[in-house]
Amino acid sequence: MSMSRRPSEQQGEFWVPTADLPQSPGHVFYDKLNGLLADAGFDRHVEELCRPFYADEVGRPSIAPGIYYRMLLVGYFEGIDSQRGIAWRCADSLSLRSFLGVPLGESTPDHSSLTRIRDRLSFEIHEEVFVFVLKLAHERKLLRGKTVAVDATTLEANAAMRNIVRKESGEDYKAYLKRLLAEEGVENPTDEDARRFDRTRKKKTSNEEWESASDPESQITKMKDGRTHLGYKAEHAVDLDSGLLLSVEVLPATASDPSTLADRLMDAELKLKAAGSDQTVDEAVADKGYHKAETLSLLEDLETRTYIPEPQGRKYRRSDHPEEHRRAAKANRRRMREDRGKRLQKRRSELAERSFAHLCETGGARRTWLRGKEKINKRYLVQAAGYNLNLLMRALFGVGKPRVLQGSDGVAGCCAAKLGDMRRWMASIAARIGRGMKRWWAAAVGTLAWRLAPVSGFSTGC
Repeated sequence: MSMSRRPSEQQGEFWVPTADLPQSPGHVFYDKLNGLLADAGFDRHVEELCRPFYADEVGRPSIAPGIYYRMLLVGYFEGIDSQRGIAWRCADSLSLRSFLGVPLGESTPDHSSLTRIRDRLSFEIHEEVFVFVLKLAHERKLLRGKTVAVDATTLEANAAMRNIVRKESGEDYKAYLKRLLAEEGVENPTDEDARRFDRTRKKKTSNEEWESASDPESQITKMKDGRTHLGYKAEHAVDLDSGLLLSVEVLPATASDPSTLADRLMDAELKLKAAGSDQTVDEAVADKGYHKAETLSLLEDLETRTYIPEPQGRKYRRSDHPEEHRRAAKANRRRMREDRGKRLQKRRSELAERSFAHLCETGGARRTWLRGKEKINKRYLVQAAGYNLNLLMRALFGVGKPRVLQGSDGVAGCCAAKLGDMRRWMASIAARIGRGMKRWWAAAVGTLAWRLAPVSGFSTGC
């Protein structure tokens, strides 16, 4: 066999037959996800939702809404935070082209197309996509919604602290320092004088006086790593039975936790109803940052039991709070001392923190490259829908993310899906046989899965 050489840069062939174009075997995860969305009629559903935002057969056909939402889902599953990165990844991968449904003779949408489509479609359309995934979970008996956990985290905004300006005058931080020096009698202060003066004074960069020139809706806050930065607050409502996200919203960074708890629970109940479930939110679980007597009383009036730990040293004097507030705080304290309250807090720590890890850390949402709360909310809703699809795919096929199959070929991925089907089939048989046999079957299936994993070179977890 003779050695071939890489051709030098020269003009390629003018015509290439379609049969000679490279073909992708596809990715087993994206193939399964495409099959799930196709069976549910996802593309027809979003096209009907987006029809009012486009003209009727006038001008050039637009990018299909199904392609737009699939590209945002790719950003979540691949952990890509920017639209430029999503567009490059989709253009570079043949398997993602197959997932999007873009032929080889056409180019995939670029980042500017994603921006125009996002600005064209309303927030309610993105919310309908989130509800659509909840409907899929409800149809497969995965959605519960009786016990809901609420938690929040901070997101880094696409704005720098050095670009903040005074609200009343519009001057930046450096000009503000020089003006203070001039008022103290320093003539023609230099930048070095301003920096030296700034180190000796108490820093007062409050949100009442300062705002970002590029993103006025972002607010100064302390991030999880201790840095002071412009950011937002992302709040999740998680179903503690299934781990599904029932409600997500990006709020101002300074919004207090107790003031948003009732709204998040009510929105979760509306999402449950929109998904076709008759379940109401009966129990609310949160950390001690959400503890406030007024909020506890409000949730008690809404017939929702609370399991929120009380901060140490907090006392409710009879003169400070009405009787109903103190009664609600006392009932919440009693429930937290019971075993169920402790179990729910452990469950909240597991599932609520897991949702932030998947969306913000591995899903590319911790640092946003968009500006404006509405734009960020649109992107975050689709990422939350991707998280719910992750749980749905893991329940149906045993694999929740494409990176689980990294290093495995398509045959091994199919074996992983088949193994998940076999485990569910054997578990259903065990449930019919009886509780005693169920333990024996579960042990047998677990041993079989453990034995097959090293041979096929894949893992069925996610």
